[in-house]
Amino acid sequence: MGELLGDIAATLIALSGLAVVVGVVLIKRKDRVWHPRVMLVATALAALFLVFYLLKWGLYGTTRYVGPEEWRVAYYALLISHTILAALNGPLVLWLLYNAFKQRFSVHKAWARWTVPVWLYVAFTGWVIDLVLKRYGEPAGGIGF
Repeated sequence: MGELLGDIAATLIALSGLAVVVGVVLIKRKDRVWHPRVMLVATALAALFLVFYLLKWGLYGTTRYVGPEEWRVAYYALLISHTILAALNGPLVLWLLYNAFKQRFSVHKAWARWTVPVWLYVAFTGWVIDLVLKRYGEPAGGIGF
């Protein structure tokens, strides 16, 4: 069941990243009808990812890297950058949504130039980390309910 929750979470974050790319393409095409719709879908997918990720973490604990030693530094560099940017991404997205709903589009656009790359990096690296841990991970335990 833990693997299923992890697979669902990985799928949701990948779909969220894909929706962000579609949303960016739409706004570049000046589509002010579908851009906000797609970006809200991206946000909902990211929120669902968080629910499934936390559920997996809460029920089954964490997974530790036990792969090749020569990859350890690269893996942890990726994990640390992913974790820090993931923690920043949530507030950034909320700030973007707030400004969009308030129709402060110049502020929204300025912050989107930073937030979109962060969001895509977090989505992509989360997927990579999941793949690495599927191959080179072992249960490390955790809080578990």
